[in-house]
Amino acid sequence: MTKILVIENEVRTRNLFLECLKSEGFYTIGAENGLIGLRRAQEHLPDLVLCDVMMPELDGYGVLTRLRQDLLTAIIPFIFLTAKGTQAELRQGMNLGADDYLTKPCKVEELVAAITARLEKQTVLREWYATKYHPINGSQSTDTASLLESKSIFPVGSKLNKVFQYIEENYHQPINLRDVAQAVGYSTAYLTNLVKRQTQRSVHSWIVERRMVEARSLLLKTDDPVNQIAAQVGYPDAGHFIRQFRKLNSTSPKVWRNRHREQLIN
Repeated sequence: MTKILVIENEVRTRNLFLECLKSEGFYTIGAENGLIGLRRAQEHLPDLVLCDVMMPELDGYGVLTRLRQDLLTAIIPFIFLTAKGTQAELRQGMNLGADDYLTKPCKVEELVAAITARLEKQTVLREWYATKYHPINGSQSTDTASLLESKSIFPVGSKLNKVFQYIEENYHQPINLRDVAQAVGYSTAYLTNLVKRQTQRSVHSWIVERRMVEARSLLLKTDDPVNQIAAQVGYPDAGHFIRQFRKLNSTSPKVWRNRHREQLIN
């Protein structure tokens, strides 16, 4: 049964969402604030998260940021719930990696349609990953291992295929926006606007994310020293790599390696 986590601090609203989703056949999990929601997401690994923006303890942006930094929860579809729905809020959420936005109050049909669309997209991505990559050691029993094999993080069927293909083939080199633009025949300004409009992200952020996916894979699967891994993923300066890794993963490469190796063992 599909698991939906609803993180909402207003009791009546949270219960309404939980009851509606349960009546539609979903297995529901509720959380009254961001910290509890984050913990339940890590414990239950839901198929999708619905999360309010303004909450005590930890707001929705903080929840999304920390979920995206954890390898086990990074690809869980995430939909924001907000009573305001301003352009600034939408932009901030999308820049952090949100999949959709719903303005409260919303109709049951709108809620279910948004959830269904996100889950269908996730299914397509998982099927694509399954056909493109082989599981570690011939097993798919570990979520961490399976995710590490799904190294391609670029949108499927994107109009930016040339851009993503160049990044995929060259992320291990010290490439930048200018290199990508030159390779695909665009000016840097045009490419910046195009990628931002299509993905709500920058070219630089795509390069960095691809490098970090490979870095996490190497940290987990090899005993290579951090400076060697840095060089393998396009960072001649190991210090720059460590700072970038810590910024995106909230910990150092060494600590991340030890923590996630323990998860694989357990």
